[in-house]
Amino acid sequence: MRDEEMRVVVTGLGAITPLGLSVAELWEALLAGRSGVGPITAFDPTGLPTRIAAEVRGFQPLRYLDAKTAGRLERVAQFAVAVGRQALNDAGIVLDQEDRERVGVIMNTGVGAVNAVHDETLALRDSGPRRVSPLFVPMMMPNIVACQVSITLDLRGPVMTATAACASGLQAIVDGLRLLRQGEADLIVAGGTEAAMMPLSLAALSNMHALSRRNDEPERASRPFDRGRDGFVFGEGAGALILETLAHARARGAAIYAEVLGGALTADAHHIAAPQPSGDGASRAIAHTLTDAGRSPEEVDFVCAHATSTPAGDLAEARALHKALGDHVRRVAVTAPKSMLGHLLGAAGAIGGLIAAKAIETGLIPPTMNLEDPDPACDLDIVAGAPRQADVRLALANGFGFGGQNAVVAFGRFGG
Repeated sequence: MRDEEMRVVVTGLGAITPLGLSVAELWEALLAGRSGVGPITAFDPTGLPTRIAAEVRGFQPLRYLDAKTAGRLERVAQFAVAVGRQALNDAGIVLDQEDRERVGVIMNTGVGAVNAVHDETLALRDSGPRRVSPLFVPMMMPNIVACQVSITLDLRGPVMTATAACASGLQAIVDGLRLLRQGEADLIVAGGTEAAMMPLSLAALSNMHALSRRNDEPERASRPFDRGRDGFVFGEGAGALILETLAHARARGAAIYAEVLGGALTADAHHIAAPQPSGDGASRAIAHTLTDAGRSPEEVDFVCAHATSTPAGDLAEARALHKALGDHVRRVAVTAPKSMLGHLLGAAGAIGGLIAAKAIETGLIPPTMNLEDPDPACDLDIVAGAPRQADVRLALANGFGFGGQNAVVAFGRFGG
């Protein structure tokens, strides 16, 4: 196989987030240090220990779907179609000019349509079996988020969905990279989506003591790497990247954001929710990613950290970065976008990959907000308070999920 058919590039981006309904809105808000966190409006949170979240506001599914289809889809699938369309448009893809059997979809989710399970369970309990939607099963299947992108856009290549908790969005990119390298497609819509904003989710995570309880200061609640961090902020949204072989991108004259140099998946094999304290599983994912990319730790310029603002998680990630990058870690810029975005769960990694690609393209690294009392145990060069201009040639995006699943992707400046 020719070198151009083994190399994979990013040519399109799409985003629906608490900071905006497009990549342009997201990027502007990140650079401005704005927060997407506020009081919950999706439902009445009275009685919950945590009453704040990062909600997507103003989303209009009819911009992306006809009314009949939109009415049959849960919000999580609506988000998936929206970012898929955005990314394809951004990439300048004209689907009628593509071999649709060579265009694939990998859209992952950490939770999926848990709202449908809740609503239809109540319908069964309160009104009997005849009131359960006949579409319940396809509505709640995790794979429907990828399948609906495939169906709506008539994409007939490989279609995959993996549920890897908060590593899901980056696992989509890793799997997309592998499929393209194997020659199973020319182009893949890869990303993650999540929309589980409901009392059940917030109650469970609150009882786990996983969520911040800074209800009176929502914009200051997510505090990655800060000594005052007390948990993550629940969020929703979606992100997508168009991955294609360099040969395919060149043949159609595509503009390129970045090259996907490598990726890796590992497991902590430690706990259902807590990270391995030493960060060993995460550090192995970083090391394997660099090996796959054919790069050394000393070449890393920037890390888009997973950094959820939990006491244990941020510390484990800092230890992982020290272990994988050695002394060079002190010269690596690190940012934590969840300080503004909240934690988008299965979509978080896709947004992290998008941020890495944009940093390479623009030479700007968004800041980490709310870092008022840096935790000395998380000894990193954290970009704090304001964006930083930087010559980003190699960036890592980290994603670590419940159950100990780790995904890391390396993005590089495209050099021809």
